Amino acid sequence: MKKHILFIIFLFSFLNAVSHTKPLSNRIANYNISVKLDPIKHSLDGKETLVWTNTSTDHITELQFHLYLNAFKNKNSTFMKESGGQLRGEMMDKKNRENIGWIDITSMKVRNGEYLTSKIKFIQPDDLNDKDQTAISVSLTRPLAPNESITLDINFKARLPKVFARTGYVGDFYLVGQWFPKIGVYESAGMRYAKRGAWNCHQFHAESEFYADFGTYRVDMTVPKNFVLAASGVFQKEKTNKDDTKTISYRADDVHDFAWTISPRFEVSERQWKHVKIKAIMQPEHSGSTERYFQSAIAALEYFQKHLGKYPHSVLTLVDPPLEAAGSSGMEYPTFITCGETFWGLPSGIHSPEVVTIHEFGHQYFQGMLASNEFEESFLDEGFNQYYEGRIMDATYGKGSMINLLGFKLNDSESPRIAYVSMKNIKISEIFRKSWEYPKGTYGTLTYMKTATMLQTLENLIGIETMDKVMQTYFIKWGFKHPAVKDFVAIVNEIAPKRTNFKFGKNFDWYFEQALYKAPDCDYEVSEISQNQCTIKRLGDMIIPTEILVKFIDGKEELISWNGEDYSKVLKFEKPINSVTIDPKNKILFDLNLNNNSRTLEQSLLPFMKYAMKIMFWVQNLMSWVG
Repeated sequence: MKKHILFIIFLFSFLNAVSHTKPLSNRIANYNISVKLDPIKHSLDGKETLVWTNTSTDHITELQFHLYLNAFKNKNSTFMKESGGQLRGEMMDKKNRENIGWIDITSMKVRNGEYLTSKIKFIQPDDLNDKDQTAISVSLTRPLAPNESITLDINFKARLPKVFARTGYVGDFYLVGQWFPKIGVYESAGMRYAKRGAWNCHQFHAESEFYADFGTYRVDMTVPKNFVLAASGVFQKEKTNKDDTKTISYRADDVHDFAWTISPRFEVSERQWKHVKIKAIMQPEHSGSTERYFQSAIAALEYFQKHLGKYPHSVLTLVDPPLEAAGSSGMEYPTFITCGETFWGLPSGIHSPEVVTIHEFGHQYFQGMLASNEFEESFLDEGFNQYYEGRIMDATYGKGSMINLLGFKLNDSESPRIAYVSMKNIKISEIFRKSWEYPKGTYGTLTYMKTATMLQTLENLIGIETMDKVMQTYFIKWGFKHPAVKDFVAIVNEIAPKRTNFKFGKNFDWYFEQALYKAPDCDYEVSEISQNQCTIKRLGDMIIPTEILVKFIDGKEELISWNGEDYSKVLKFEKPINSVTIDPKNKILFDLNLNNNSRTLEQSLLPFMKYAMKIMFWVQNLMSWVG
């Protein structure tokens, strides 16, 4: 699921720095593509020239490519089997699940060399589904030597599905994503987890996104002349043709993907922010949200530039799909994001357009500049981005940053913990898992929400300044290099122990072992309290050092450090106690029950009464508003 769907699901369930990251000097995959759209057949006719460089020390004997559109070729693809024909709230027509989308390479040839078409072989590296055709291998007669480049001329034809799973058409609207033969990533020994050089080219799964090399894209798109077009990268030129079409050219540098959209109904607005030209590509009926998109995009640009680094591109395109194409909204591509207002005319206190825009823009950093492997470590993009979404929303919109309506306020940063602790089985899975291997129904919560909770808790433990230093260092070191989570953990261990005076030990492996690589539950409790002593308990398996705040009858306080290890611990004092609170600043957001973290000698109903009055106030206002 993408962010806009998560937001709506959560909403309704709850109510019932200066840049140090530089672009690549060595672009591995460079594409020149010309493509023509047939708006009657919803098909693409394309010619692709790919120049790919072997940057490893290996002699490479085969190439591997993604053919993502074949996920929609038939009901037997791995994607269709895993998704059941539905994704992100969108359901495919049950009567028509054959040939709704596909891609076919009609020819592949080495420039001034051999034809490779007959050597194309479908591969299934992730399962035993021999019907899946979303990945191919192509053997080479002559191995590709280290630092050698190969130029391939590829002809392909494709058919776009009706909008489903991020790409396709509805009426005269097109969102064209994952539409061309895309080479996989060759991981040399030492890259991420590779012990020896090998291709990383997974099939298209229902619960996964993408992974590709950085490079340059030069793309010529021929479309009906009355259509408005927007795409990744920078506009180059436009040429009118004799057959009532036009050819529009774009170029994108230092990116790993290219997407585009067309519709005759688009209304285009522009806004300049420092070095970035922001374009809003709007549906006419959503024009009232244009300013909301601009303002939230600018807020994200400013926040990321201050806290992580400079946005490296000169353009940012915000695409607003029509309501019937909701399956293409809330998605990210380099310099190009789809937003989407699920409901028209939302009250200003419901920040759905802002949430989606800020979240999708954040991917320009985590997915666009770091480009981790989203098949194998989806949380490095989605979860890290979710964490920053909360920070940006709260900093920009204040109290009630997600919902501020009729007296009810909810901060965006509160939503990850709420989603995580609401899981039926907290121990069902660790975060560190391949995206298609998460237990059914848990991908969104674990990838987005539990990961954000892990990062929020880490921030609480080490402090915001140290957290910012960690994240900035991560970007400086790993920008445009496809990091793995072990690389992030190494940076935490390099920076955080010293800056916290080794309060939590020589490294934070103990934390990530629990929060990332395993799935223990966490629950601390003040179980008993008397005049001169109290009993505290660890009810869960997770161990996180914390503090115990003891308030005495005479008004004095004592803050006690606790390693959190004891299953039961009795504290005795020489003077009368008034109250005891574990983790008084609520740093440990993994704690499943915050209500049992404190106890007073005489329990008061006042906090519960205040909470009940707040709920009644909100319900009364809601009923009045509905009426």
